[in-house]
Amino acid sequence: MIFSTGATNRLGSVDEGNTVSDYTDAEIARKISISTSMLHCDWKGSKVNILDVPGYADFIGDAKTAVWASDIALTLVNATSGVEIGTDKAFGFASEFNRATVFLINHVDREFADCDGAFSAIQEHFGSEAIPFQIPVNAGEGFNQIIDVLQMKLITYTDGKAEASDIPEEWQDQAENLREQVVEGAAESDDDLIERYFEEGELTDEEIAQGLKIGMVNRTLFPIFVSAASKNIGVDLLLDFLSIFAPGPLDLPIPTAFKEGSEEEVALAVNDDGPLAAVVFKTISESVGDLSFLRVYSGSITSGEDVFNPNRRTNERIGQIYSMSGGKRVDMDVVGAGDIGALIKLKDTHTGNTLCNRNARLQIQPIEFPHPLIRVAVTARSRGDEDKISAGLHSIHEEDPSFVAGYDAELRQIIAQGQGELHLTVVFDKLKSKFGVEVEVVEPRIPYRETIQSRSEAQYRHRKQSGGRGQYGEAYLRLAPKQRGDGFEFLDEVVGGSIPGKYIPAVEKGVVEAMQRGVLAGYPIVDTQVTVYDGSFHQVDSSDMAFKLAGSFAFQNAFIDAKPILLEPIYKVSVVVPDSYMGDVMADLNGRRGRIQGMDPEGNVQVIHAEVPLADLYKYSTSLRSMTQGTGDYTMAFSHYEPVPHDVTQKVIEASEHDRELVEA
Repeated sequence: MIFSTGATNRLGSVDEGNTVSDYTDAEIARKISISTSMLHCDWKGSKVNILDVPGYADFIGDAKTAVWASDIALTLVNATSGVEIGTDKAFGFASEFNRATVFLINHVDREFADCDGAFSAIQEHFGSEAIPFQIPVNAGEGFNQIIDVLQMKLITYTDGKAEASDIPEEWQDQAENLREQVVEGAAESDDDLIERYFEEGELTDEEIAQGLKIGMVNRTLFPIFVSAASKNIGVDLLLDFLSIFAPGPLDLPIPTAFKEGSEEEVALAVNDDGPLAAVVFKTISESVGDLSFLRVYSGSITSGEDVFNPNRRTNERIGQIYSMSGGKRVDMDVVGAGDIGALIKLKDTHTGNTLCNRNARLQIQPIEFPHPLIRVAVTARSRGDEDKISAGLHSIHEEDPSFVAGYDAELRQIIAQGQGELHLTVVFDKLKSKFGVEVEVVEPRIPYRETIQSRSEAQYRHRKQSGGRGQYGEAYLRLAPKQRGDGFEFLDEVVGGSIPGKYIPAVEKGVVEAMQRGVLAGYPIVDTQVTVYDGSFHQVDSSDMAFKLAGSFAFQNAFIDAKPILLEPIYKVSVVVPDSYMGDVMADLNGRRGRIQGMDPEGNVQVIHAEVPLADLYKYSTSLRSMTQGTGDYTMAFSHYEPVPHDVTQKVIEASEHDRELVEA
């Protein structure tokens, strides 16, 4: 697109590593997009902003934020493989944010290109609202001709140049049928237009343009185009359509924001004179300061002015503003309503934050990022680097909120979570290059829980005499199991003053501390009722400390006699997979101690619903992609805790004892 418009004089190649948008070392080395890049060009008087986003599933967070910041989601479909999992994801984001969607079937010049199959798959998957606007005449290795039904012309490409001519007679009927579908789609988008269409049997070019724009805004029309981008075939037709027929900021539903600190919605005026409401949709951390990609919905933002960030409740001074073209920057003085730009060195503004005027504080609802699909633990390769690692991971999270990391006090590990193994690899490479620290990746511990299955009683007398004032406290405890998820309950049933009331809180404190430490394998104890019902004290030697210890040891003694068990976290997993891989995926889930809950067909894929222990989901994203040749996808969310099988329990206890010995050593 930017080559066709003259914004660059070279048609780059991903394989050769010289495209404008994939410009980082990591992208050039891996030959894929890893991060959103911002580009722009001018086509016949219209400025076109382009956000080139990764298609690889590990970087889906970037795709979501870019669709959020855009007006149109241009969704690419490979002519040889048709609709894939990623196509669904992209369409889902556009639907979530109510964005117009255009499909582009690319690689029509490939040997096994199947445009008819791709057209059918798009319509089967996304509905009859998806309508082809073009016919590829000679799809395959010699592809160079497209019938454009808006112009009703045959476009022939020779050495990158397009020439229009009349449609050959053998294609005339198909072209007319397709044009009729396009005109009907335009007419059905508006009551007045459909009435006029029924009365006159045709619409004017202006009415067709009006109907197409309305249909795209309302998501009742999804145009489909074709191209061979590597040979620059069809790109000019796409640009014509985007600049003439597709909706711009003024055509879309009026965006809204919230007044700071309230739920009152405010309609935003899409003009430079309105109150400022802009959102940062991408942050890139650089050595000289963060680079913030910004979409302005209302008002304008000018270099040198002061603005307010309601998410962080901080003021920001706007420094340099850039118009981006991949890694190249051009200075801008102002970014107006509907436009995008990049800001440098904001002190405390991050992805998803709003910028507004200090006297008209508005906040745009931030998006929810995809939940992580893979979790690992990391340790410092060099002693003393822990603080650097924590700071670096926090900075990367601010840049990419689909990556989450933090120290888990219960597991005593730094846990890093992302969308896939490649996602985490890129994060750790960035940690090394930008923050100078390296990490080792290890399997994370599982947050098991301990509980009991039966009632029990026990007592403990803490007595110590070593000169001076002694220590004395005795507590009798009764334990009973509670329903899963009901938590901890402490009851005081002491009568007759066998334990003075002032010592009862100390007994409870001892119990709580013992529950936090665990008894069976060192994991927190849950869903247990503890009753203190008797005890004894000494007028001189009793103290809070003595009764805390009595409560702690009495609880541990009773816990051992109450048929203790381990509980493990169970996750709901939904796996989206083509039919041909369903058997392999189900067998693999069964091998992970998973329980299949059901299946739902969705177009040409199946969604398998299962419950799987977290302990058996380590690096599942990598296994699934390998098993399905990259066509499988899944989501996971915590469901509940349930008992661990006996043989697994013994392994967990042994591992816990081994870890404890290492710590003590």
